[in-house]
Amino acid sequence: MDRATLPPLAWRLIAGLAGFKLLLHLVTTGAWGSEWFVDELYFMACAEHLAWGYVDLPPLLPAVLAAVGATLGDSLLAIRLVPALAGAGLVVLAAALARELGGGRAAQATAGLCVILAPIYLVMHSFATMNALDPLFWTGCALVLARILNGGDTRLWLLFGSLAGLGVNSKHTFLLWGLAVVVGLVATPARRELGSRWIWLGGGLALLMILPNLAWVAGHGFPHLEQLANIRSHGRDVALSGLGLVAQQALLLNPPALVIWVGGLVWLLRSPAARPYRALGIAWLAVMVAIIATGGRAYYPAPAHPVLLAAGAVALERLAAAPRRRWLLPAVTTVMIAVGVVVAPIALWVLPPGLYVRYTRVVGFDQPRIENHRLGPLPQLFADRYGWREMAEEVARVYHALPPEERARASVFGQNYGQAGAVDRYRSELGLPPAISGHLTYFLWGPGEATGEVMIVLDDDRETLEELFESVELAGRVEHPYSMPYQHFDIHVCRGLKVPVDELWPRVKQYS
Repeated sequence: MDRATLPPLAWRLIAGLAGFKLLLHLVTTGAWGSEWFVDELYFMACAEHLAWGYVDLPPLLPAVLAAVGATLGDSLLAIRLVPALAGAGLVVLAAALARELGGGRAAQATAGLCVILAPIYLVMHSFATMNALDPLFWTGCALVLARILNGGDTRLWLLFGSLAGLGVNSKHTFLLWGLAVVVGLVATPARRELGSRWIWLGGGLALLMILPNLAWVAGHGFPHLEQLANIRSHGRDVALSGLGLVAQQALLLNPPALVIWVGGLVWLLRSPAARPYRALGIAWLAVMVAIIATGGRAYYPAPAHPVLLAAGAVALERLAAAPRRRWLLPAVTTVMIAVGVVVAPIALWVLPPGLYVRYTRVVGFDQPRIENHRLGPLPQLFADRYGWREMAEEVARVYHALPPEERARASVFGQNYGQAGAVDRYRSELGLPPAISGHLTYFLWGPGEATGEVMIVLDDDRETLEELFESVELAGRVEHPYSMPYQHFDIHVCRGLKVPVDELWPRVKQYS
């Protein structure tokens, strides 16, 4: 398409939609007594130990959280500003991509609206994880590629490479999108781009940006691969068939939006008007095939979906251009909004816990399970936002009940990064020592100043502890009515470790 004939970007409309998305997440932050999500506790701990890599994530998110903490503070609202802004940014990028594909005002608005209403993005942008940032880099690269295929300056491959470098440093699964784009280029006339020196310079720039993390990963023995193998062997994740994974995409993107994203895929692959962008449709297919083949989780394809939402919005706008079909666009968007409003409380924490339970019974569905854990009254993505302060306060009660000479030598051991992260999150406020743990990157940070003379151990059984310590005392109990059941546990004060801490430490390693 001649760039001179592209429709104008509907900036005011897009800004309004993005502002709504931003406000939606900010006003629901900390709703109904919820607090930090379990992963956030770990990522905030990583932000206190900046490095070029971690067992299960690259360095970008901890660096971003550290920057936010240094400038705006580390309150819940300050940290949640990161995913909220990422969500608003995704609305802008999806609408801009629709415009780059030839979509007018209606297509741009529809693409942005699809992002706002999709339950998966309501979840992803409600707490600070790599999943909040990831779609920005996938969609940003798709937008740059579409512009290049529209006759844009080939030097834009440098921008593509920069975004790709950031994408890999955000989450390693971005490599899948990069390879899928290559497949899309090779399979279409867009392969001519491979003859440009700028695409190779862009690739070199991306490689340069990810080399420090790759060196860290290799130097630590590829720990994430070890973790993934352990997860599979333990059967933690809910297994989905290929058909089941595809079917869940319809739920995660808002059921009526099925006509948008499926229509977008058909348009990219079949329409003569979409021939210049066919590489994007093939790239999406390549991602889905790879995720299904490797047994990926239901939310793994989410960063690729804005491409189809934008393309489908363009296809719908063009289909509805005929006088007899003008009703089509408002009808589809009205149904999407109506269903989206009904589904939103399942994904966004807007109802108090008791009302949420009743609401799910009335509507007849709840969040799909992603892990094989026993649940309490709330689904995991909500339950994991409760009980952390109360847990840290119980640890503090146990710690401050120790005699002063024991407090000076005491350490706190958590079984997982949520427990250790909660202690670290509230340690300044509650006067606690830094937590130690064998879970993921906590293991690499080591035992710190722990001597084993006095150790407050969270969530372990007395029999195991008595094999390791001279004395074991039950000192506390952690429970919360809305937290995950596996986060209900005893706290023991253990004295007299029978082996040196350095000798014990390799045995506590837990990459799972």
